[in-house]
Amino acid sequence: MTQSAFRAQLLTFNGDPAQSSHAAVFDEDGLLIVEDGHVVAAGAYASGAPRLAPGTPVHELRDKLIVPGFIDTHIHYPQTDMIASPAPGLLPWLDTYTFPTERGFEDPAYARDTARFFVDELLACGTTTALVYCTVHKDSADALFSESASRNLRMVAGKVLMDRHCPEFLRDTAQSGYDDSAELIGRWHNKGRQMYALTPRFAPTSTDAQMRACGELARQYPDVFIQSHVAENTDEVKWVAELFPGHRSYLDVYDHYGLLRRRAVYGHCIYLDDTDRKRMAQTGAVAAHCPTSNLFLGSGLFDFAKADETGMPLALATDVGGGTSFSMLQTMNEAHKVARLTGYHLSATRMFWLATAGAAQALDLADRVGTLKPRTEADFVVLDPQATPLLARRTSRSNSLDELLFAFALLGDDRAVYETYAAGQRVHRRDAAREHATRKTKVAA
Repeated sequence: MTQSAFRAQLLTFNGDPAQSSHAAVFDEDGLLIVEDGHVVAAGAYASGAPRLAPGTPVHELRDKLIVPGFIDTHIHYPQTDMIASPAPGLLPWLDTYTFPTERGFEDPAYARDTARFFVDELLACGTTTALVYCTVHKDSADALFSESASRNLRMVAGKVLMDRHCPEFLRDTAQSGYDDSAELIGRWHNKGRQMYALTPRFAPTSTDAQMRACGELARQYPDVFIQSHVAENTDEVKWVAELFPGHRSYLDVYDHYGLLRRRAVYGHCIYLDDTDRKRMAQTGAVAAHCPTSNLFLGSGLFDFAKADETGMPLALATDVGGGTSFSMLQTMNEAHKVARLTGYHLSATRMFWLATAGAAQALDLADRVGTLKPRTEADFVVLDPQATPLLARRTSRSNSLDELLFAFALLGDDRAVYETYAAGQRVHRRDAAREHATRKTKVAA
């Protein structure tokens, strides 16, 4: 057994900060003890130090803050190379940039290279778990899972299902999508720390036959994830109503095919009504709020108040490349602004909860990730309050935990991530990454 320890400020959660003033657990002088990839203990240094085995190395990080690894609940790894592409709206953006870029994943070598860069970016931003969309190509999922497995990350991903209303070069069939998904489930789901997600891109790009096939797979494999999009854009909502007449709402289409349940995650959820939100609460289906994407594409403003009132499970997501940053800190920044525009105050402690313990709870993974509780997997991030001169100046004047976290959320990005750990092993160090990037630049010159 290999034990290591980290002395730093510690933040974890025992509930939703919106429901309890004691939900955030903060130790100004804390100790995190890790053994064989799992948390042994986390709490005050004074009470934890006597538990250390003789000779245990203690990493001194007292000027840093350790938080659970961030969880991104909706992100497209094939869109990495087309992030920040201009378009007047969602549907033309898909046709002009997204679909042509995804065609490149016909090439397994390109898929592997993109997956490697994508995972590097996640870890540089402190994201240790993500729900990832691949492309229609089976090899794209293999590339992502292989890269994740090589770093022992807790990752969820799936091959996109898409058999209509898309270019021929990205089209599968109901049968081939079923067969490919079943094969990938057998190869990757619950193998190490990898987990599979059935991934119909969104209702308009799947026929009735494909949606039924996806529902059948969901019944056969009740512990796999399901991910798709719903009610992101008004034009999209109208299109779904035309394609699926007779359904009460866009969300009802997924419900009809048996795709609302625990571990089902739907991106955006802007244009839902209370009946939809209550149905998500009843089934345990999760809304992945993607604020940078919703603002970038002009899709609309997510309604936090309605989500709270109806009990709809909620988490945060980047949605790269519709979103404009891999950073969950930057995602918090924009989520706060979206909330304010709807008259809602989203506290910093709740934003951190939504990106860690809250996401894990919504995804049915709270016993594995998202906290620093004993026996959970030791995925965590070391944040640096002095990462930039402005952040250092602001955090030195913070008078509460919420002010400190708010400074990280509003002023932080990948530069604030000092180190990232997965299963107790360091998988990213900011300064080493910068040195590597500098060397590559010099070689290229």
